[in-house]
Amino acid sequence: MTEVNKPPGVGGWTRFVTARPRLSLLAALVLTVLAVLAGSGVADRLGSGGWEDPAAESTYATKALEREFPGSQPNLLLLVDAGAASVDDPAVAAEAERLAARLAGERGVTGVGSYWQSGAPALRAKDGHQALIAARITGDESAAGDTLDRIAPRYRGAHGAVEVTIGGPVAVRHEMQTIIQEDLTRAELIALPVTLVLLVMVFGSAVAALLPLGIGIVAILGTNALLRGLTELTDVSVFALNLTTALGLGLAIDYALFIVRRFREELSGGAEPLTAVATTLRTAGRTVLFSALTVAVSLAAMLLFPQYFLRSFAYAGIAVVLLAAAAALILLPAALILLGHRVNSLDLRRLFRRGRPERSGPAEEGRGWARTATLVMRRAPFFALGTTAVLVLLGLPFLGVRFGTADDRQLPASAESHVVQQHIRDGFPGNPGGGLEVLAEGRATEAQYAAYKERIAALPGVRSVAGPLVEGDSAYFTVLPRGEAVDEPAQALVGELRATKAPFGTRVTGTAAVLVDSKDAIGERLPWAALFITVVTLFLVFLLTGSVLIPVQAVLLNALSLTAMFGAVVWVFQDGHLSGLLGFTSPGSIETTLPVLMFCVAFGLSMDYGVFLLSRIKEEYDHSGDHEQAVRHGVRRTGGLITAAAVILAVVMVAIGTSRVTNTKMLGLGIALAVLMDAMIVRSLLVPAVMRLTGRATWWAPAPLRRFHRRFGLSEAEAAPAPATEEPAPARDTVGARS
Repeated sequence: MTEVNKPPGVGGWTRFVTARPRLSLLAALVLTVLAVLAGSGVADRLGSGGWEDPAAESTYATKALEREFPGSQPNLLLLVDAGAASVDDPAVAAEAERLAARLAGERGVTGVGSYWQSGAPALRAKDGHQALIAARITGDESAAGDTLDRIAPRYRGAHGAVEVTIGGPVAVRHEMQTIIQEDLTRAELIALPVTLVLLVMVFGSAVAALLPLGIGIVAILGTNALLRGLTELTDVSVFALNLTTALGLGLAIDYALFIVRRFREELSGGAEPLTAVATTLRTAGRTVLFSALTVAVSLAAMLLFPQYFLRSFAYAGIAVVLLAAAAALILLPAALILLGHRVNSLDLRRLFRRGRPERSGPAEEGRGWARTATLVMRRAPFFALGTTAVLVLLGLPFLGVRFGTADDRQLPASAESHVVQQHIRDGFPGNPGGGLEVLAEGRATEAQYAAYKERIAALPGVRSVAGPLVEGDSAYFTVLPRGEAVDEPAQALVGELRATKAPFGTRVTGTAAVLVDSKDAIGERLPWAALFITVVTLFLVFLLTGSVLIPVQAVLLNALSLTAMFGAVVWVFQDGHLSGLLGFTSPGSIETTLPVLMFCVAFGLSMDYGVFLLSRIKEEYDHSGDHEQAVRHGVRRTGGLITAAAVILAVVMVAIGTSRVTNTKMLGLGIALAVLMDAMIVRSLLVPAVMRLTGRATWWAPAPLRRFHRRFGLSEAEAAPAPATEEPAPARDTVGARS
């Protein structure tokens, strides 16, 4: 690679990193300690909502109703169980009324109502043994959670003739937040030791294995501190903590694997530690930086969506990716300089090789991957068509996807708020809490309100209409739909209500309305997000390869690699297959934002592995000019590395997937499947087959683009072109999976 092709500042950066390694590590230690202090308590400041569009009609109506009619938006439900008695029994009624009066006097609680006060049939169970007290806890999510913690012990449990359990949206959110924090701690306790064992198996050396783990911990702690700061400026979802842990460990390990592997390769070739680090930064370091940019681009696409649930993952993801790359490019080289050849110390694999000869040396590394690539290219049409057909087949269940909202069924079946909501769904008429509210704004007469109510009641999807409740120039109606709260008829009813003529302004909210508006917001912005990811990815891969065709292949094959994940999400989590084995309750739908989140994360991780493979193929092609040899060499040099990185990341994601919250379980297990399919099917089989079919045309670009790439492009290749040989030179690597 000529000097003009080197990105500006690379030489200076290498000198900076290698000049004072001890100072770099000391500064990192100080910053990490500060990050621990700054990020402490971050989980307590994160929200558990964020699925709604803040600019939507339903959001406006919800806020207006909360302000003008707090009783219209109850978020706390007390399920009063009379046991074998009737809820109309005088002793039961007297106790329930005392509870409602006490609740009305609690600080931070308003809009208290009950079956015993209103006599509403929707608040009484069909069997007559249970009824509801409804109220609203005021304040934001944090304040509402504090109020719930304060008052819940006073009401939960036995009270004379009745037994009380607590539910409602505020209880669901609070319980979900608590469970996520507990599950994340457990996931970290699972992932860290298993990851360390896998790293020892990959590296052999315990010293080398600890380096990626340290980089991951630094990235996670740094991101927690950044998220803590962001909570002062905007809402951040508690779910983002899971992504921080997963990507912090996964990507830091990916980058450290790549850098340590190259460093040990240079050492085994006779280079001194300082020279080996410099070479590593000029080659693998550039690829790591480039890879981090591609992952960050995929995650940045979520900033285009209005829901803070998605935006939170962009904040956390971009931060942890860039911190992982920075730690890998600054701290890791400093540690490698200080360790030198001691990076190979404490080879624990010797314990398992006692009495057996070492069968695999530098010349043997990766030969199994090379043979696989040769076989695939020899039967390229078969592997290209076969793997494509399998991936498409695995993705077919996604054609039946049904979108819904996140509710109490995200929680384990034993969670108190889930139990309450399930009792309401199964035992109460008209699905209380699943209705639609129509906000009417503007002065109107009683006759006008009555005429509008009649028009609503005449709609075919309406079970009943209550109201209006008037306050000044505003009023609201409660509409109970037939069937489930968010099924297709309920969503259709939202459109019918919004189209119903009225002599005043109307806005519709409620669970189904929020879902309709969320789907519209995502559908409106999804093409722009896809265009952003596609265009920037095409440009970045072109900078890496100088080819017009390879970027197109990369985008298409990356998207294809995600089909199995989307098919599995629908088959397992929507349709409920394996729900007993995995321990979750299927709501019969997929939360609207989850596919967007999973696509952005999984696409970025696929690009991560794609960059590792393409960079080595490009390096060899620049060196030899032999297309097939370059593909074989790239698979040989990165096959074990990519597979090891994917398995380690999958372990982290599966640990996240042990969560008791269904969305988190879906995210963890789905992305684990995606990265394994990408590493073991797409990178190992489909990419070599497709590149064999496209041949030398793979590297074509028009003259203006070739000149642009020569001036601004990125490559690991440093050696001058050499004559092509039938077989690449023996590998010098001592890291990676054994063939």
